[in-house]
Amino acid sequence: MTSSGQPRTQWLGRWGFMLAATGSAVGLGNIWKFPYITGEFGGGAFVLVYLACIFAVGVPVMMTEIAFGRRGRGSPIDAIRRVVSESGRSSAWSLIGWMAMLCGFMILSFYVVVAGWSFSYLWKMLTGGLVGNSVDDMAAVFGANNANPLNLGFWSTLVTLLTMLIVGKGVQQGIEKSVSWMMPGLVVMLVVLIGFGVFSGGFGAAINFLFSFNAGSLSSEGMLAALGHAFFTLSLASGAILTYGSYLPKGASIGRTTVSVALADTVVALMAGLAIFPVIFANGMNPGEGPGLIFMSLPLAFQAMPFGTLFGVLFFLMLSMAALTSSISMVEATVSWLCDNKGISRRAASWGTGIVLWLISTLAMLSFNLGADWTLAGKNVFDWLDYLTSRWMMPLGGLGMVVLAGFVLKSDSFREELALAPLPYALWLIMVRYVSPLGIVVIFVDALGLYQVTFAAHWPWLLAILVAMVALGETLNPRLRQALRTA
Repeated sequence: MTSSGQPRTQWLGRWGFMLAATGSAVGLGNIWKFPYITGEFGGGAFVLVYLACIFAVGVPVMMTEIAFGRRGRGSPIDAIRRVVSESGRSSAWSLIGWMAMLCGFMILSFYVVVAGWSFSYLWKMLTGGLVGNSVDDMAAVFGANNANPLNLGFWSTLVTLLTMLIVGKGVQQGIEKSVSWMMPGLVVMLVVLIGFGVFSGGFGAAINFLFSFNAGSLSSEGMLAALGHAFFTLSLASGAILTYGSYLPKGASIGRTTVSVALADTVVALMAGLAIFPVIFANGMNPGEGPGLIFMSLPLAFQAMPFGTLFGVLFFLMLSMAALTSSISMVEATVSWLCDNKGISRRAASWGTGIVLWLISTLAMLSFNLGADWTLAGKNVFDWLDYLTSRWMMPLGGLGMVVLAGFVLKSDSFREELALAPLPYALWLIMVRYVSPLGIVVIFVDALGLYQVTFAAHWPWLLAILVAMVALGETLNPRLRQALRTA
């Protein structure tokens, strides 16, 4: 029920939630970052460590957020307030919901600018605007694209309009209907691009880069990369997953759904690697160029290959859809809160939010041209939005969520909502109380640049802290003792 007493809209089924949540997780960073760091840090060895981090940190936190959303049936603020009220705790804990909702909105404020790059390059590929003889030439195209505020502003505005148009149509008719064709379409395009890569001449090198089991390349930096990506890739602590969870039907299994989303996110990321790197290796290019790989190296490679324009159009269309499914999820928490608490229609809430978003995103867009010198402490508007959300708000929000679920609330709420067998429930509780918080603290410290020493020097201390926390929890916490006894 919403605060106005109306029944809350729900997904038509578990499949709708899975597509929407996977669309939220699969964004621009996932298309280039995960495949690159996989190859850089040991291939298959990195994937194994990453999956361990996903199941130790990402999945437990995601399950917690979905459980909060479905139990509270509201925006992050309303859902957390209702769940803590049910346990007789202070409504001040709803501040975690406020931070999550604000975090998602702030991320979207600069994300629409980055998403605008994808749409801009799709247009350039269609119209023959991506022409050059070297990576430097493509870098000049990229620089000129950002230096023109009218051009960059047009594309970021287009992303904002499309996002609000979809969200304004509602959960079922807007979000669920759009992701029901965008996500399968994205996968189909990946399959076509992988097929293209098989015959490009660089497929063997791409397979070796991504999947060779090279444990010697898995440094402490790689472990931190796996841990950080496992947390950030699932759109955690930004209000998106919690809000999507509030639309999840009661009978759907939170555990199975969460694991399915995590695995789908990983599979799509690896497929992106199999689509991108054969083209890169076939043209003798460097696979470690980050965003430059997408907007500089790949356009040059497509230009040099048979049917390159066709496959370039498919690639940037796929990238644009990935960007759009993520942007939809990040604004939904704000729109949901406005609808539930301010008594306004979804359409009005969407377009009102869109106006504010457009104003802030315009400032972020100007950071690349006219406002490049508008800095505070050496950071422009774009940098500040990125810095505050990724280094402070998301880790702190995730930490607050698991502390609230693991230490503060009564056990009945999550035991009923998760509906897990005794052993999986005990495992989830151990992860949420001890393993996930420790992992998030490591991510937080690393994001702030304070983690200067390698894991090799610190892992004994971290293990000792974890063992001590579990031992203390088993001694002092009857909820965990009961769960373990039942298991």
